[in-house]
Amino acid sequence: MSTRTRLVVLAVVAALLAVVAAVYAARAADEVREGTRTAERAAAPSVQIDLKQPGRLLVVTAGPGGGRVASAGRSSPDGPRSVSGLECVRFYAASGTGVCLTAVRAAVARFYAVTVDDRLRETRRIELPGAPSRARVSASGRMVSWTVFVNGDSYIGGGFSTRTGILDTRTGAVVSTLEDFTLYLKGSLHRASDVNYWGVTFAKDDNVFYATVSTGGATYLVRGDFARRRLETLRENVECPSLSPDGTRLVYKKKVRNAVGGPWRLHVLDLASGRDVELAEPASVDDQAAWLDDADVMYARIRGENTTDVWTVPADGSGTPRLLARDARSPVAVT
Repeated sequence: MSTRTRLVVLAVVAALLAVVAAVYAARAADEVREGTRTAERAAAPSVQIDLKQPGRLLVVTAGPGGGRVASAGRSSPDGPRSVSGLECVRFYAASGTGVCLTAVRAAVARFYAVTVDDRLRETRRIELPGAPSRARVSASGRMVSWTVFVNGDSYIGGGFSTRTGILDTRTGAVVSTLEDFTLYLKGSLHRASDVNYWGVTFAKDDNVFYATVSTGGATYLVRGDFARRRLETLRENVECPSLSPDGTRLVYKKKVRNAVGGPWRLHVLDLASGRDVELAEPASVDDQAAWLDDADVMYARIRGENTTDVWTVPADGSGTPRLLARDARSPVAVT
């Protein structure tokens, strides 16, 4: 290949990456605008929500006037909601600890991970380097994680990257980026400038966690050891994993060819056997799915131009998708 040909190829690749970056940045910006319109609408009545109240489904309201943490009965999740005053782009909670990824409007928007107690009272605020994307809390409520989009931080000028951090609420220790951990790719130590992590999910011991890493043009499921600051790849083409309540399976989005409406399909991976099942949701789902219970997963699906709905589907590949909650995102089942 001549020098001229190589330069042309590199230019095309850079242009394609810039388009992808623009799509992600636009989507993140839309979600930030949705979550930061307090000054543009009249204040709606809010009520107190208990994150420990069993039998509830927590969501962030979506659509015009949305962006607040709300609670509904799991037996009728699309029925009346108790809506709080807490505004979030992303939200997650477990065992009375919540994390709200939010934005503050200013000349330049500022982003925060705000931890809250079971009554949504702020306990800590950590400034973030970019627009919110994913959030998780461990089952015990101890470990908190977030992922944000960071523009201009890529190894290719004008690109984008993600930054994923973890907070240990018991010790107060903050890991600002998983890129500071040691990564083993297919058994070998891996160091590269294009490494990005996103979509953490925690095991019950508050030490082991799973996430996605991208490097060299591929994505991998990684298993992390928080105490040892170490990560190792387990499987290729796994994005935004979420561990089941019993700790045996991961629901994730898998990039596939000829998907309807987009590149991803939801799958469930059995960690012990390696058995991988495609779920019965035919639409492309760009979300970190959560578990409604040990048998069913739930996720946000885009509807129209300015809202999302939460759907559920069996985790064994059977059945059909079922609408769970209209105008909602970031679902959390409180057991």
